[in-house]
Formats: sequence, structure tokens, C-alpha cells
Amino acid sequence: MPRYCQKCILPDTRPGVKLDQEGVCRGCRNVRGKAQIDWDIRAEEFRALVRYSRNRSNGYDCVIPVSGGKDSYWQVLTCLEHGLHPLCVTYAVPGRNAIGEQNLRRLIEIGVDHIDFRPNPRVEARFVARAFRERGISGLVTHMAIFALPVRFAAAFRVPLVVFGENSAFEYGAEDNALNGAEMDHRWLKSFGVTDGTTAADWVSGDLSAEDLTPYALPNERELADAGIRIVFLGHYFPWDPDHSRRVAEEHGFAVRDQGPLVGHYDYANIDDDLLSIHQHAKWYKFGITRSWDTLSMEIRNGRLERAAAIEKLRQRGDETPWEAIVAFCDYVSISEVEYFQTLERFRNLDIWSRRDDRWVIEDFLIPDFPWPEDPPILRR
Repeated sequence: MPRYCQKCILPDTRPGVKLDQEGVCRGCRNVRGKAQIDWDIRAEEFRALVRYSRNRSNGYDCVIPVSGGKDSYWQVLTCLEHGLHPLCVTYAVPGRNAIGEQNLRRLIEIGVDHIDFRPNPRVEARFVARAFRERGISGLVTHMAIFALPVRFAAAFRVPLVVFGENSAFEYGAEDNALNGAEMDHRWLKSFGVTDGTTAADWVSGDLSAEDLTPYALPNERELADAGIRIVFLGHYFPWDPDHSRRVAEEHGFAVRDQGPLVGHYDYANIDDDLLSIHQHAKWYKFGITRSWDTLSMEIRNGRLERAAAIEKLRQRGDETPWEAIVAFCDYVSISEVEYFQTLERFRNLDIWSRRDDRWVIEDFLIPDFPWPEDPPILRR
């Protein structure tokens, strides 16, 4: 059965979450460590990195991966404030919606050069369908592109620096301290890149050639070293907080979602991609959590929410099955809704799930009176 962190609400079924003897996860322990960081020293380290990049610049000083989300604004504005001349790179997700388009446009209007890259949509759809069927990770392709494309453009334009946002290994709690630092490398990607430990080369097959998968292939470590490219997390040098990113972004035209959260409980995060909820939906089957568990835990760690209040919010949210997104996703990858749910059932974690009264339940669940949903109607026919 899952064990839940005594400070936030994350269970030890979530990848990367391990509870210590007091029942507290590493992500919560890192909050105390973050408070002890000398951020003035970290800021000076970033200024040294700026000098390193500008001394090696051939026009652009850094590449910044951007989606148009709140953190993209924080990354871009911080780099501009430090005198960097960035090239912004976006992977144009197939589920991009109107508010995502609007926020991305307003970000670029701050005053940066920008590449909005869309891979071959037929290859992309085949790749997404295969990753979903074989790994139960619909977002695998997106994550592979998000990390690979900015680095590929840095190599192509001979840009010495790539600046990502927060280090999720540190923010959500990696047991391996080597993953909690400033640098992103292949080892970090294997653990936290959401690619199930695979690279683009692992997906080469009869219907996906190496050439097809070029946008998803990261240069190897030797190539990066020879090119002098450093890939860093801005959250190592400056404290990352989603609410701070939101406030910074709103000062420059960023809009929140009027209809409420798209996935998770924020109305200002994960709002630009209508298919993102499909990636999050699989977590319910695999780990017994939704995106709301992650975002509510972040609010607890930042002192804006009590644990009991977070649990009550989860109880009120109840079943978070993204019905509209499921229809859109099935149409996108050309599968039936029956196949969609049957695929998720193959990845259901039977170490935590059991049947009771013709419903799937988790024993000793964090929310005793949770309203367990019935099986999807399409599976009851």
C-alpha cells in the first residue's frame, strides 16, 4: 500500500519519492535546504556563467526553451536582465490551444528572437501512439522534444549556453544528490526526462527511422563537450516558486485560464496544451495520483496551504478523468476510446489497486471517503 509524506501529500508510489524514517519525502526536506542556500552567492555564480557565455558568443548568448507558460517568462526576463541575447526555442505541441498561443505571442513580444518548431505531424502522431501503447506515456514524445530541440539548436548556432527553468529533481526530491545541481546531462534526463529511460535511438523501427526522429535526438555528451555547451537550470541560481513566476509573467501580459484549471489545481500552470491531461491521467493508474497531488504539495512546501486543506481539495475534486481530452487524443493518434482505456488498464499498478464493490480502489488511501469512480461506461458495454 502507498505511504504518504507526512508534510506534503505525495505517496512513495510516485517515481523519485522515498520517505525517510520520519515519513517525510526528500522534496519536503529540500525546502529546509533551500532556505539555507546563500542566494547571493548563487546569483554571482550565474553572473559568472553569463560572462562565460558572452565571451564565447557568436551572436546568441544562450538558448531558452519556452512554451509561453509562466516559467518561460521568468526564464526570459531573468536572462534579459543579466544582459544575455537569447534565442528562444519552442516545441509546438499538437495540443496547443488559444491561450497557449496568446501567451507565447506575448512572451515573444517582450523582445526576443524565436523559433516555433513543429516536427512532421505524421511522424509525431505515430511516435505518440507507439509510446502510449508500449510505455503508457503519452507525453514521452513531448518531453523528448522539449529537451532535445533547444540543445540541437544551440549546437547548430554554436550557442554556448542553454537555460532551462526549475530542476524537478531538486524540487520534487531526487535521492541522488548528483541530480540536484545546476547542470542537466544525459544521466539527469534518464531519471527525470520522462522518457522511461529511453533515447530517440531506442525508438527506431520500421515506421520510425533515425531520420524521422532527428528532432527528438539529443547530441551525445562528447559532442556537447566539444562544442562547449553548458545546459543549466535557472532554479539552481535563483529560487523557483510557481507563484512568483506567475506574478512576473502577469506583469508582462501573461493570462490565466478563465475556465479554471486544465490539469492540476492551478489556473495559471499547464494551461497551454489541451492534450497534457492525457499524460497526467496515466499517473492515476500507475501511481495513484493526479497532477493535483504535485501542485498541492508544492503549495504546502511554499507555506501557502495546510496539508489538511490540500487533502480536502483532493476529496472535492474527486475523479479527474479528462473526458474531452480523451476524445481529442484518440482522434489525434487514431485509436478508439476502448483501446485507450484498455491500454491504461495494462499499466494499472496492482500492487496498490484492488477491486471492491465492482470499482477500483486503493486501500488505506489518503482520503478515507474518496468517491471512487465506476469503470468508464465504454468498458461496461
